[in-house]
Amino acid sequence: MTRWLCLLLACGLSAQPPVTRHRVAGLQAPVELRIDRWGVPHIYAKRREDAFFAQGFNAARDRLWQIDLWRKRGLGLLSQDLGPDCLEQDRASRLFLYRGSLDAEWQAYGPETQATVKAFVAGINAYVGLVLSGKAPLPEEFQILHTRPAYWAPEEVVRVRSHGLFGNLPQEVARAQMICLGGKEAEAFRKRLEPTWEPMLPKGLDPCSIPSEVLRAYILAKADPLFPAPGRMIAQTDLVDAALALPRTASNTFAVSGARSATGRPILANDPHREYQVPSLRYLAHLVAPGMDVIGAGEPAMPGLSLGHNRHIAVGLTYCPLDQEDLYVYETKPGDPNQYRYGSGWEAFRVLSEPISVRGQGPRVAQLKFTRHGPVLYEDPDHRRAYALRAAWLEPGMVPYLSSLRYMRADGWKPFLEAMRQHGLPGLNYMYADTKGNIGLAPSGLFPKRSAWDGLLPVPGDGRYEWEGWQHGDRLPRWFNPAEGWLGSANEMNLPSDYPAQERRPAFEWGDPFRMQRIREVLSASRKVSIQDLQSLQNDHLSLPARRLVALLDPVPGQARDRVSEAVQRLKAWDGRVEADSAAAAIFEVWLHKYLRPAVVAKVLPERARGLAGDGDLSRIVGLMERPDARLGRDPLAARRDLLLASLAGAVKELEGRLGGNMGAWTWGQLHRIHLVHPLADRVDAVRQRRLNPETLPVGGSHETVGRASFRNGTFDLTAGASVRLVMDVGAWDNSTASNAPGQSGDPADPHYRDLLESWSRSQYFPLLYSRKAVEQATERIIWIEPKGTGSARKP
Repeated sequence: MTRWLCLLLACGLSAQPPVTRHRVAGLQAPVELRIDRWGVPHIYAKRREDAFFAQGFNAARDRLWQIDLWRKRGLGLLSQDLGPDCLEQDRASRLFLYRGSLDAEWQAYGPETQATVKAFVAGINAYVGLVLSGKAPLPEEFQILHTRPAYWAPEEVVRVRSHGLFGNLPQEVARAQMICLGGKEAEAFRKRLEPTWEPMLPKGLDPCSIPSEVLRAYILAKADPLFPAPGRMIAQTDLVDAALALPRTASNTFAVSGARSATGRPILANDPHREYQVPSLRYLAHLVAPGMDVIGAGEPAMPGLSLGHNRHIAVGLTYCPLDQEDLYVYETKPGDPNQYRYGSGWEAFRVLSEPISVRGQGPRVAQLKFTRHGPVLYEDPDHRRAYALRAAWLEPGMVPYLSSLRYMRADGWKPFLEAMRQHGLPGLNYMYADTKGNIGLAPSGLFPKRSAWDGLLPVPGDGRYEWEGWQHGDRLPRWFNPAEGWLGSANEMNLPSDYPAQERRPAFEWGDPFRMQRIREVLSASRKVSIQDLQSLQNDHLSLPARRLVALLDPVPGQARDRVSEAVQRLKAWDGRVEADSAAAAIFEVWLHKYLRPAVVAKVLPERARGLAGDGDLSRIVGLMERPDARLGRDPLAARRDLLLASLAGAVKELEGRLGGNMGAWTWGQLHRIHLVHPLADRVDAVRQRRLNPETLPVGGSHETVGRASFRNGTFDLTAGASVRLVMDVGAWDNSTASNAPGQSGDPADPHYRDLLESWSRSQYFPLLYSRKAVEQATERIIWIEPKGTGSARKP
């Protein structure tokens, strides 16, 4: 008996839980849902389709407003609920819908996917029907907005593509603008490329011709809608600037073999990182049916689970920045802006006119333009230019994470790799472990062949720069049972040096190396690794940049008494751990990200290029501080010393203003907090805001720690990090643990809306129970979904 089960029995949770029953059309046999004390649903069905029906039903039960918004935003239907302020966003979303053959789309995923999606959608619709008929409560958000949930169609799930992680389009635009403003050397300081590479400037491309406005539709289509108080305009002015900045979402996954673990079995840990939101982006669930017994995390609007385990294998993932997008620049025909140059002639844009329903007004017509390469993002008639996106994710079979329906059923390494051939988007590094003791790592995804250029800059759309077919993840390296006994991935560059040059590198824009360096430092130690050790590593707050930069500060003489000297003394005595209760962590993080990085950028780059460079590439900055050169001044060492101390003085002054004069009372957690705000908080009074917004809590970590906790430089509030954490004991599955923030439910009145947030902020976990016996002991309530009549719950 596991220690978790013993604790549950001791707490008296074996008493019969309350039972609720729903009778709905669309099921073939009754399905049992057991909700455990942490809000995780365990779904037991006699048929596979019924399990996915119940998954959809339960997603609607727990997250109806969230998934309804997912659908309406993705399809460009916000205006019908929210009015004309959303017209531009609706038009943008419609540009990026999949518009190809649905037969080809369904076939791309395998023979069972269409039936699975149909069952999942039928389950959503069954619950929507209960809500609309008054047999289930209407979620509070619909009441605030005076709207209603809508029924779904199966094809809508695969037509929506704009919710995924993908692409380098914003970086193509930023790179072109940076080369225009400061040259290739300035661009290399903004963002390093790995391996070392100089971007190829396509013939006929003027990098100064790429306006930021090219990104507006792309970013609007991906952005969460805004819900200001009535009478206030929706402001999306910062979206393009944010898109040009370097991305700060990331992920970690690592696995140790049985030979390296304290259990004698493999252990796999995964914490995918995304922006924090309420309700949580991720949803944990357990699906059991003949031939299927899978538990883990997915996104509530999609069937299946993208990370977790079945009876045989465990799977984790991190983002792999495969280049799956290109911006094409066209010359339009003099006197006829509806044609663009291609080859030796002119081609007409394909134009679609689609009506958009608008709340309180008549319908509007959105005009959508497409080239042979993809949707037109922006037109500049004054300069006779148009800009369109070609994206791998608009091809058949590229719905984010839908391939998980196959790979989460694999029972070994070879079947897992075969299932990976169905994975297209996003580019991912898949971590693997199985009950036979194996561990593996398999980068995967679909990316185009480019022989004429490297994909790092926009290209003319006249036919000289075409994709030449596809390369799949099976062309990427694979690692299986390494001698070291462990594997890890943290978005670092992981292609081997002998990767074939003729293939062109599939990616250049990797994450900073610091998290992976720290993971390697911890896991390369010779001792055995426990579940608790991997939990600690997921929440590790040691900053390698802190270790390196603090070492460059000159020791302070004993008689020194000024404030900057006191800050140096505290930093010198610090262990480099960015903990919430640390004064030195507060000093370092404010110094590094708000003062030192901008100061170095100002020294190195011409003034006109500094704004676009943002904070600069941190690896470049740390390297320059360790090896100062003439870019800092005639005397590089003296210039470095002055720069370090002057920027530190700025940080100390700001901290005095924020936290008071007693440096010993400063803590990082006073600045660095998780402050989740419900999207509708501005629409309600203070009393309801307290219900909608979970409590604000201090947290440790930073951009560069394994326990990643990215923040805004202005407020230092947390913005992104581990959306969910799993540590899986492979084969002894009931020992596995998880965390989610702020909770499993999307209902502010539900106890599971925010019940996991405090433990998450303290790096604590709950058991991810798997066996029927353990689930029964932890069951908090039971929901039966039972067949009623025949036919579909979807209205005609």
